[in-house]
Amino acid sequence: MALPQILPSTSSSIIPSKSHLNPPANSHLNHPLKPFVSSPSAPPPLHHRQWRRRPNLLRCSASSFSEKHHTNSPKSDDVVELPLFPLPLVLFPGAILPLQIFEFRYRIMMHTLLQTDLRFGVIYADAATGTADVGCVGEVVKHERLVDDRFFLICKGQERFRVTKLLRTKPYLVAEVTWLEDRPSANGDEDLNSLANEVETYMKDVIRLSNRLNGKPEKEVQDLRRNLFPTPFSFFVGSTFEGAPREQQALLELEDTATRLKREKETLRNTLNYLTAASAVKDVFPSS
Repeated sequence: MALPQILPSTSSSIIPSKSHLNPPANSHLNHPLKPFVSSPSAPPPLHHRQWRRRPNLLRCSASSFSEKHHTNSPKSDDVVELPLFPLPLVLFPGAILPLQIFEFRYRIMMHTLLQTDLRFGVIYADAATGTADVGCVGEVVKHERLVDDRFFLICKGQERFRVTKLLRTKPYLVAEVTWLEDRPSANGDEDLNSLANEVETYMKDVIRLSNRLNGKPEKEVQDLRRNLFPTPFSFFVGSTFEGAPREQQALLELEDTATRLKREKETLRNTLNYLTAASAVKDVFPSS
């Protein structure tokens, strides 16, 4: 389900909807959110070719996200080398990202990754702000190599990282990175759970109103949180804000779960207010 167009038309979706590979079939959420936040600038040229048919939104499933905090994640003081793939999108931990690799330097990168650990850094870049310092590891969970040496990939977001040093730029970017983790909340898990439940309620209301505006049945929205802990749930919510990559990047960079959830709550509240007003107009002027 796509929400009404409430963002500037310069926003762009670049995730393909079909490939020779099928994404994991555990997606139960077919109504990602397009939040009421500004996203003023157009993205830079794509580093991968857009496929023939594109959906309006990135689709993510709460069941794609880890049920626990990242207990097996590297320690935040570890320093590693990581190949980077700049893209005009933001990948969150737990989110699924389909890609087609056709550019020569990234085909080289893929050949290297296939012989190592299949992990690379996805980092947001656009013409206005340049390349971000914080990104997310994408792990290749499925891949297909074509006869012309292109690759179809299904990647899953893993740990977040911060670039500390650029090591080389050719044939592709390689950087020294440290891992980024949320700090423990001072208010305790109980407050975080309450906040996460509030965010889920706003999401359901936004989806319900959006369905109404799009002439779809106003059926009850199912459980969106799926027993996720607050931190992975906050990443899931951020991943649904397709169309506002700068807002998504700001959410990705936050190191406090409560702050991230509060910001998402405010964005959803603004979206709900907009949809409520749009719904009232539709009731008065049905033909419009």
